Order: sequence, then C-alpha cells, then structure tokens
Amino acid sequence: MSGRGSPLLAVAAVAALGGAVALQAARDAAYPRDEAAQVRTEQLYVRSPEAIKRLAPGFNALAADVYWIRAIQHFGGARLAEPGAQDYSLLFPLLDIATTLDPYFNIAYRFGAIFLSEPHPGGPGRPDLAVRLLQKGIAAQPTRWQYYHDLAFVHYWHTRDYEAAAEWFRRASEQPDAPAWLAPMVPVMLTRAEDRTSARTLWHQIMQSDQQWLQRTAERSLMQLDALDAIDVLQPIVDRVALSAGEQYSWGLLARRGAVRGTPLDPAGVPFELYPESGIVSVSRSSPLFPLPVETPAR
Repeated sequence: MSGRGSPLLAVAAVAALGGAVALQAARDAAYPRDEAAQVRTEQLYVRSPEAIKRLAPGFNALAADVYWIRAIQHFGGARLAEPGAQDYSLLFPLLDIATTLDPYFNIAYRFGAIFLSEPHPGGPGRPDLAVRLLQKGIAAQPTRWQYYHDLAFVHYWHTRDYEAAAEWFRRASEQPDAPAWLAPMVPVMLTRAEDRTSARTLWHQIMQSDQQWLQRTAERSLMQLDALDAIDVLQPIVDRVALSAGEQYSWGLLARRGAVRGTPLDPAGVPFELYPESGIVSVSRSSPLFPLPVETPAR
C-alpha cells in the first residue's frame, strides 16, 4: 500500500513542497534561467529510483511527488518551446522514477500515458512508451481496470491497432468492478479491425445479457454489421455501371439499367444513401444505424 494515506507524511509533504516552491521562486528571481541553465538544472535530478530510495528512506511517496511535478514541468516547458525546439526526452525517465518510487501512483500512470501519447509537436508522440508505462501499472495493480482501458485507447487513438484495442478492452471488462459498458467495446473494435465474424459472435453473446440497454446496443450493432455486409454487395454493383455524359448515380438510374430492383433498404428499413457524384453507398443520416462503426471510404 502507498504511504500517501499517512497524515504525518501529508504534513511533511506540504511543508517540503512549500519550502521547495519558495526556494525555487527565490532562485528564479536571483538567477535568470537561460537555456543552458535549464539543461544543467535537469541534469541535477537523480535518475536512479534505487539511489533516491537510499537518499530518502521512508519518504518514497514524497520523492515520487517531486518527480511527478518535475515531469509535468518538463512536459509543459517542452510544449511551450519554440517550434523545432521541443524536447521531451526526460519525460519517460521522470515518470518511470515517480512510479518506481510509488508503484501505486495512479495519476502518474494514467496522465503520464496521455502525455507520452500526444502526437508531436504537442507531445513526444511515443505511444510505445505510454504502453510500457501502463503495463508497469498493471504489474503493480493487476486488477485495476482503468489501466487496461487506457491501454485500449492508446491503441485505438494512436497506434490504430484495433485488434490490440479489442484485446485490452476485453481484459479490462474482466477485472473486478469493471463497468458494464466495457464489454461492448470489444466487438466495436473488432468491427473496426474488419473482423465482423468475431464481432457478430460477441454481439450475440451480449444479447443474452439481462440488461436491456446492452440488449438494445447489441441489436443495433448486429443490424449495423448486416448493413456493412449489404454495402459490400451493393458497392461493386454500382461501380460496374458506366455513366454517360451528364448522368449522376441514383437508385432509379440503376433500376432502369437492371442493376438493382428498386431502392435497396438498410436493415432498419431506411433507403441506403447513394451519392450522385461519387457513387458511394452508405446508410442514410436519417437511419437509426447512422453512423456505421466503420467509416465509408472517401472518393
């Protein structure tokens, strides 16, 4: 258990941090902080958690707070630097030390992963290090579903590895006290990964839930998968129709050419949208199935 719950330690932390702030303010007023001085200041930080533990026995949580604050300062300073001068090289080492000193430092894991994942130049653009940091958090607290959830979103937003995102959502949903909405995220990610068979199987399982909102979500999602399958059939049919000069795509034109029988309806009973210039087939914005979990490719 972390020592953050001790009242005496909390008082010591406040006093120590207050003194550190006052000392830093006096130092900044007395000595201009040019770029070289900033580098020297960064080099003063001990980078070995083991060394810190020896230097401050019994105050690991306080030392972790200091390194967490330093990580925030480093991130903010780099983000505000001139274009081309952003340097986030110390961010992961500082977060690594903070979470080694206090393995239960939840904020450092979760917000640290957000900082590391931010694309350049607003951040270091290192989702690989965000994954490494969150996996370290899981090793310390294996049943904390939030770390699995955050890993899933790193893969979803930054690496675009939807299969990995699905796996981490699945593992998150299996943790104690995990919210019910995590389970539906697994087939959503599998659909993004074009694995409709697995997604459909999972949605059918979710349909067996005793929670009505999950049943409704599963029913709609299965209809969306059917709509995607229908579009896969319709789109090649549209693509084979050659237009004459001045013509535009429409279901009426395709019906007159014998390509389709009337206007195709989506599984919700709403006519599929057929864009007149591009010939792209999609669900209508008026359909309850809009938007589909997979984006329609632009043309």
